[in-house]
Amino acid sequence: MLRVGFAVTLAALATVATLGANSMRPLPAMIGAGVLAAACVGVALTATRWPRTALVAVPALLGVYFATGGADGPIYLLPALAAFGASSARPVRELAVPGLVAGLVLAVGMTARVVVTGYPAWVAMWQTLGTAAIAVAAAAVGLWRSARRDANAERVRRAATEEQLRIARDLHDGVGHGLAVIAMQAGVALHVLDRDPDAVRDALVAIRDTSRDALGELRAELTTLTGDTAERRPQRGLADLPVLVDRIRAAGLVVDVQVPAHPLPTDVDHVAYSIVAEAMTNVLRHAQADTVIVEIADEGRAVTVRVADDGRGRTTSASTGGLGLRAMEDRAAALGGTLIAEPGPERGFVVRAVLPVGASERVEDSL
Repeated sequence: MLRVGFAVTLAALATVATLGANSMRPLPAMIGAGVLAAACVGVALTATRWPRTALVAVPALLGVYFATGGADGPIYLLPALAAFGASSARPVRELAVPGLVAGLVLAVGMTARVVVTGYPAWVAMWQTLGTAAIAVAAAAVGLWRSARRDANAERVRRAATEEQLRIARDLHDGVGHGLAVIAMQAGVALHVLDRDPDAVRDALVAIRDTSRDALGELRAELTTLTGDTAERRPQRGLADLPVLVDRIRAAGLVVDVQVPAHPLPTDVDHVAYSIVAEAMTNVLRHAQADTVIVEIADEGRAVTVRVADDGRGRTTSASTGGLGLRAMEDRAAALGGTLIAEPGPERGFVVRAVLPVGASERVEDSL
């Protein structure tokens, strides 16, 4: 409705202004000039929908207007309106040929004004150049507007994609790890069901606790989708590692852990925990290992994270090439670090990450 109102208002203003400019002419000629001006406005306003047609039709109507003796006035601005609308809706490569044709049509129309009405040729030449220049300037503004709109849309799309990937990564880290532990504990319970009730009880307790945490992780991520960020739980870090290790051990694996005695920067601490959790989850799922060694070393400007197992090794590499490995690589890369996952020198599989310390602060200081 607003756009229709704008079109009607613009057409009315152009028509009235053109009638005023032609008020010294006979009434039929004055009315005809007003009709041509209104037609020019109408065609120019369709440029976003039919850009090629509008770019050529407006200069053609302008030529008819001047060839029939129309007076100078606001009608000169209508090619610029058409150029702005067309360039706002279409890329420049689609408008180059229609634009050149429009310039030629405008020149022919202004020449017809000189031939038919005896209008001074040098004045018509400068009017043609001025009209074309204003139209080109309007097209440049339209192209800038279109490029800005597309850039904003791309930013929104990229942000949405990054948020989707973050949610998928966090769900994979939290819920995926929980389900892996639950599956392993359920297998243990079934294996000793008839001969070791205590082991079954321990497995069921671990399943209960792990499922509660997994549901908590799921609920926390769902709050992101609803916009209720107040309920989101803090990011996990190495302080949560003992709970994770206990669950892995309860599933039957021997876990040897070495971590720094002092706290790490928050971002590095969270990424280190996430890499260890994902690596140990992969061991549970795929490695058929007996032992996992976790080593986290603070080397000053970088923290090294290493998770090694004594499982199947080379066959494991294909299994870890999915979302989990990409998530670990993305988390390391976000800090400016690197991650390598490969078979061990003799057996098993090794995940090794190098995480720079204070990388974000150094980047900010350099700006």
